[in-house]
Amino acid sequence: MHGYEMITEIGERTGGAWRPSPGSVYPTLQLLEEEGLIRAQEVSGKRLFELTEAGRTEAEAGQESPWDEAGRGVDWEAIQEVGQALGAVDHAIRQVMTTGTEEQRAKGLAVLTDAKKKLYLILAEED
Repeated sequence: MHGYEMITEIGERTGGAWRPSPGSVYPTLQLLEEEGLIRAQEVSGKRLFELTEAGRTEAEAGQESPWDEAGRGVDWEAIQEVGQALGAVDHAIRQVMTTGTEEQRAKGLAVLTDAKKKLYLILAEED
C-alpha cells in the first residue's frame, strides 16, 4: 500500500474523523522503515510499503483497531448540518464581497464579525 492509500484508508476507517496529512504520514513511514518495522519497494513508479516480521509482531501487540476510537461520540449529522450552513454562508459572503458596493462589503464583514461574537456568547451563557 502506498502513502496516499493509507491516508484514504485511515479516513474511511475513522468515518472521516481523522484524515492525516501527507506531511505527517510520510515522515512516519520513513521512521518506521528506519526502525525496521516496514519495508518499501518501488512498483510501477509508486513506493509501496509492507510490514516486516518485526512490524507484524509490534502491530499484534498494540491496540486492535485504533481508528475505532477516533469517531466515537461525534454527532456526524450535526457536523454535516454545520458544514452545509457554513458552505451557504461562504457562498453568500463571496457574492457580497465580489459584487457588492463598498458599503455592502462593509456590512457583510460586520455581519460576520457579529456572528462570531454571538457564537462565543453562546458558550458564555449560564443555564
